[in-house]
Amino acid sequence: MIQIAVIGSGYVGSVSGACLADFGNQVTCVDNNTAKIESLKKGIIPLYEPGLDTIVERNIRAGRLRFTTDINMAVKSNGVVFIAVGTPPAEDGSADLRYVEGVAREIGRAVESYTVIVDKSTVPVGTSRLVTKWIGEELKQRGANIPYDVVSNPEFLREGSAVQDFTHPDRVVIGAESDRARKIMKEVYRALYLNETPFIETNPESAEMIKYASNAFLAVKITFINEIANLCEKAGANVQDVAKAMGRDGRIGAKFLHAGPGYGGSCFPKDTHALARIGRDCGEPLSLVETTIAANERQKRRMVDKIEAGLGGPGSLPGKTIAILGLAFKPNTDDMRESPALTICEALVKKGARLRVWDPAAMKEAAWRLESIKDAVYFAEDEYDALKASSALVLLTEWNQFRNMDLQRVKDLLTLPYFFDLRNVYKQEEAEAAGLRYFGIGK
Repeated sequence: MIQIAVIGSGYVGSVSGACLADFGNQVTCVDNNTAKIESLKKGIIPLYEPGLDTIVERNIRAGRLRFTTDINMAVKSNGVVFIAVGTPPAEDGSADLRYVEGVAREIGRAVESYTVIVDKSTVPVGTSRLVTKWIGEELKQRGANIPYDVVSNPEFLREGSAVQDFTHPDRVVIGAESDRARKIMKEVYRALYLNETPFIETNPESAEMIKYASNAFLAVKITFINEIANLCEKAGANVQDVAKAMGRDGRIGAKFLHAGPGYGGSCFPKDTHALARIGRDCGEPLSLVETTIAANERQKRRMVDKIEAGLGGPGSLPGKTIAILGLAFKPNTDDMRESPALTICEALVKKGARLRVWDPAAMKEAAWRLESIKDAVYFAEDEYDALKASSALVLLTEWNQFRNMDLQRVKDLLTLPYFFDLRNVYKQEEAEAAGLRYFGIGK
C-alpha cells in the first residue's frame, strides 16, 4: 500500500484521490478551501460526477481516504505527492502555472525524505523541469539535501464518465527519468498494472505533450465533422450517414464524429489554446490547431444564424421566446465552462429573443453564468415547463431524458412548431409526424 497525498480537491484531484484509494492505497486529499474539505469529510461531493460519491463514501468508511487543509503534514506523511491544482488559461492563452508553482514551493518547504512528486494537472511541456527547479530552490533556502523525483502523469478523464476512465483507462502515461520513480508509480497503479493496462513509459516532456496532443486531436476531429456537416447541408448529403461510414474505417474510428454546435468544457478549449501558444513560443505554429479554435467559435455562432434563418431570417427573433434544453457542455455534468450554450443564449438575447432554459444538472451554475442576460431568461422547472409559450425548441445537450420526449406534447406546448435539434437526437420523420418543423445538423 502506497501512502499518497493529492493536493487540490477539484475535479481531477477528487476523482484521482478517490479512485487511487479504491485501488487500495492510503490517500490524503488536500485543499486550502476549508468548506470544501469539511463537505468531503462528510462524503458530500462539491461537483456532479456520476458514481464518485459512492467511491468516496466507501473509502472513507474503509479508512483509506481522508481530507485535510494541512499541506505541510500531508507532504511530510506521504511518499508520493500528486499536484492536481488548476491551470486556468492566462490572457495570452497559455496555461497559468501560479498554483502549480505555489504547491511545488510548499512541497519544497515541507518535504523531509525521498518523495515522488507527480504532475497530474494539465501543464505545458517543460513544467516538470520548472517544478523540479522550484522545489530545489526551496530546499536550497532550507540548506537541505533531500532527494526527490518529479513525474509527469497526465489525466485523461472525460467529465460524466471520469470514474470509469480512471479505473479502466486506455493507457497510463508515466513520464519519469529515474527507475526508482517508475517503480513507485507502477506500485501506485498496481491494480491497473496487474490487469495489463498499457503503460507508456517516457520522459516528462513527452508525457506532457501526449496530453495536449491527445486533446487537440479530438478537438480537430469534432471540428472536422462539424465542417463536413455544414457542407452536407449545402450539398444535400446526410452527415450521420457520412460519419457512420467514416467511423467503420479502423484508421478513423467512430468516436467524436458526432456533428453539433461545437465543443466546450474545461479541457478542449483551454488545451487547444495552450498548445497553440506552445507552438508559437517554440517557433512552430500549429496551423491546424489554430484553425480548429477559430472554426469551433464559428460553429457556435453558425447555430444562432441557423435558428434565426429557420424562424424567418434576419430580424425574426424580437418578440420570440425560445426554449433551450441543455446548458452543460455535455451530458452527465454540470460544467458550463465554454459551453456552446453560453455563446448561443447570449447571442439570441442580443438579437431580441427571450429564453426559457432547462438542464438536469447545470441550473445552479447557469444562474450565475447567464447573469448578464438574466432579465431575458426564465429558469424552468423541467423540460416541458421550458416549452410553455415558446416559439421554438432548441436542443443543445443530449441528456438521456431529452432523447425520448413526447413529441406530440412538445408540439402542443409550443406556440410555433419549430424544433432545432442541434445534436441530431431525433429523426426528421418522427418530428415531422408530430407536426414539428425540424432542423437538424448536416442534413
